[in-house]
Amino acid sequence: MSFKAALIQLRSGRDMARNIAEASALIVEAARQGASLVATPEMTNILETDRDRLRGLVRPEAEDASVAAFAELARDKWIWLLAGSFALKGPGARLLNRSLLFAPDGTVVARYDKVHLFDVDLPNGQVLRESAAYAAGHDVPVVPLPFATLGLTICYDVRFPHLYKDLAKRGAEILTVPSAFTKVTGEAHWDVLLKARAIETGSFILAPAQGGLHECGRETYGMSLAVSPWGETIAEGGEVPELVMTTIDRSQVLDARRRIPVLMHDQQVTLNAQGEVAT
Repeated sequence: MSFKAALIQLRSGRDMARNIAEASALIVEAARQGASLVATPEMTNILETDRDRLRGLVRPEAEDASVAAFAELARDKWIWLLAGSFALKGPGARLLNRSLLFAPDGTVVARYDKVHLFDVDLPNGQVLRESAAYAAGHDVPVVPLPFATLGLTICYDVRFPHLYKDLAKRGAEILTVPSAFTKVTGEAHWDVLLKARAIETGSFILAPAQGGLHECGRETYGMSLAVSPWGETIAEGGEVPELVMTTIDRSQVLDARRRIPVLMHDQQVTLNAQGEVAT
């Protein structure tokens, strides 16, 4: 019931070919070390804050060189490979922030477009409006693999606990949270949010991250994290591009959910205007 998983921490820039080459080198090493599942962070193929420039560079999924490169890597190394997300051309002028899960034969077996878009005014004065450029997703997949069942999410989703409970109730045992957390929000909330989602659902959390100062001027937090269903850190990265290996023991999911069966006890409660439980 155990297998090796790998988190790829990156510092993606404006050159997509270079980003994929750097990610690929770490993926190859992860496979060499025996990883069956390898996950990269949000915006693996490019991290660019200039939206006009980004629109000129990205391609639809079927034409994107990053997608083709990851399909070949999955085939060549016979691994399950999660592209935490790629920036892709969507409908009209919209972009997509899309996770792609590649099977060992190189086929895409699941797609997830980020549902919760990051529209915030940060304490440091930085303003981020994902909804101004990206189309939000609607479907959140649960994917059975030979060794565990995955639930796919991206970054800002982690602040919405009902999403993770829903994925766990649908059978997810491992919840992936590929991210490009800002340094400000990462320092405040990264660790506690990921551990809360693990504890609430009795699931493993795998959160590969972007880290450092990027070419576009954005600074991300790094600290890729793997969390057990009991809320314990089982592997952690730093602030630089690196490979973070961990071992997933699926029996820990069964044990955590047996010891504290919150998914069985969870009730959908609706309150009326007086704060009373509506009937």
